[in-house]
Amino acid sequence: MSQDKSGFPIMGESNPLHNNVYGPPQPGFGMPPPNYSQAPGGPYPPAAGYGQPGFPQAGPGFAPGPYPQMPYPQMPYPQGPYTQGPYQQGPGQPGFPGDPIGAPAGSPGYHGDGPPSYYDNEEFTNSGFEDKTIRQAFIRKVFMVLTVQLLVTFSFVAVFTFVDDAKYFVRRNPWTYYVSYAVFFVSLIVLSCCGDFRRKHPWNLVALSILTLSLSYMVGMIASFYNTETVIMAVGITAVVCFTVVLFSLQSKYDFTSCRGVLFVCLIVLLLFSFLCIFIRHKILHIVYASLGALLFTCFLAVDTQLLLGNKKLALSPEEYIFAALNLYTDIINIFLYILAIVGRSRE
Repeated sequence: MSQDKSGFPIMGESNPLHNNVYGPPQPGFGMPPPNYSQAPGGPYPPAAGYGQPGFPQAGPGFAPGPYPQMPYPQMPYPQGPYTQGPYQQGPGQPGFPGDPIGAPAGSPGYHGDGPPSYYDNEEFTNSGFEDKTIRQAFIRKVFMVLTVQLLVTFSFVAVFTFVDDAKYFVRRNPWTYYVSYAVFFVSLIVLSCCGDFRRKHPWNLVALSILTLSLSYMVGMIASFYNTETVIMAVGITAVVCFTVVLFSLQSKYDFTSCRGVLFVCLIVLLLFSFLCIFIRHKILHIVYASLGALLFTCFLAVDTQLLLGNKKLALSPEEYIFAALNLYTDIINIFLYILAIVGRSRE
């Protein structure tokens, strides 16, 4: 091995020591690149491809091939149509054909080709007073009809009280009282028992007008047998009592409608008491009878007033404004007649 003057070997010549110690010649010396498979640690594994499971991987030194153009096998789910959920799509479900929800024929809310009924829903009640606007209109209508009835009645009372010719007429013709009583009784039975008739306009108003006129004539004729001061006192006491009872019933939380059955029993007892008073002519007995009658119909007035509210145990439908006005009207007239009897007997 030749050396230059500095002692280093001349490049290009073979150097055995270099070949044995440092391995193959470095690049730049005209030698091929090293083989990494001969490096310490053993040969490296070939690069893995990116294919799907079940397909051959790309070879060493090659890029992964394209994916195969065919449907991939589904791993967790089988091929084919999926099973339907809880609601069948089509006419094969229980119920009638074309029903999108498949409600069976016996289920609540099923009404054939119509929507479910409001009253078949258990979450709602069928009181008929769900809307406050409907309730307020119903109460206004009842009291408006009642006001007209009372104005007509007490106009008759005023005529028969202050006009002497009217007093002489009814005393000379007592048969008019029985005729008016028969007309009143028939009208009362029709309006009380025929629900469809009293809801038909305007026939319900016609029947109520006939009843009001007949009862007004009867009340005026009865008032004609008392002096003027007694009638005026009875009218004043009746107005105060009825106004107080109505206001109390509208504001009270106590349910008077639950006592309706007891009041009917008391009414029957009062009727039997009235037959006793027919045969026993005694002033104190008549005053007791009139006092019990006034007290009983005052309770009826409280019950019939609360029937308008709809938030108690019993309630009237908004369509029954004629029946509601009739109940209040007869209660007030009975209270007036019993108070008139009490005042009249007391002043004798």
